[in-house]
Amino acid sequence: MVHRQWSVTLHILKAFSTAEQDLARCIVPHGGFVTSCFLSTASLHFSTTHARRNQPHTITLHLTFLRRTSVGPAHLCVRDVKLGKRTSTVHISLAQASDASTAEPSVVGYLTQSNLCREQGLSLPTKWSLHPPPPPRPSFQSLELGTANANKHWTLSPPLHPRFRKAANRVRFYLPRHGQLEPGMADEWIRFAHPGARFTQESLGFVADQFPQIVEIYPDADADVARGSPDGGKKEPNWYPTVVLNLDVKKCLPAEGAEWLFVRVRAKKIENGRMDLEVVVLDEGGALVAVSNHVCLILGAERNMARGGIGDGNEKASKM
Repeated sequence: MVHRQWSVTLHILKAFSTAEQDLARCIVPHGGFVTSCFLSTASLHFSTTHARRNQPHTITLHLTFLRRTSVGPAHLCVRDVKLGKRTSTVHISLAQASDASTAEPSVVGYLTQSNLCREQGLSLPTKWSLHPPPPPRPSFQSLELGTANANKHWTLSPPLHPRFRKAANRVRFYLPRHGQLEPGMADEWIRFAHPGARFTQESLGFVADQFPQIVEIYPDADADVARGSPDGGKKEPNWYPTVVLNLDVKKCLPAEGAEWLFVRVRAKKIENGRMDLEVVVLDEGGALVAVSNHVCLILGAERNMARGGIGDGNEKASKM
């Protein structure tokens, strides 16, 4: 079994764009980007250390966010847990300090690798489908036109609080023109804002954490819920730190990547400052790509913007 720490320091915020700061949520980086860092690390590990196993794809991921991460260098340590013929599992930990060997991890996870293109075994049809059905699939060409009435079912929607949730500036959100179908649920089509950029297997972690915040689009949200305005109004937004994130990858995206993905996010219970989220990701043809489940807290934005030292181990550095 291999216990390996990659000598190359990964800089949280350095992916999808050269504008590094745009992938942060103020002081604490976007959790979906951190998740994609784990996916990229597993991919690198199995394309180098275990290249002979031909297991390039993460099929399951389980992350626990122990402490808040910060903008800056991050060390990811990989430990082989089980190496098998069909699947292999690794443990990866992310730490941030000048000496990674003594730093307590901020995020830990188990990832299972396989080869989605070579899977074989029993397959049976199911009657699963999205319920209620989303609005009809759009003409993506019409959405790209960007005119006010380019599509009668979907419309481009600017992200709320773009100065706070800077990661959202890197994608384009297309939401149902006539509003979401149910409280506690949101549908969207998304693509990267940068022309020609496409979603890959590694960016599925980012996709699984990119959606309208359920609390802020609630139709009868209480007055103390900060909904704010797209241009950064006076009200402060909420922060929804992830405690646990799971990802189940069902399908391999095309080698060239996917330009468009559909995402449905749904909460089953929002109570006492905590909520669950189920995220379903489909491709352009409606095939199931991934399912993700989150446990999140609902906190004030000031908790995000409070500065705690990188890897200092104090109470302020807590993820929660």
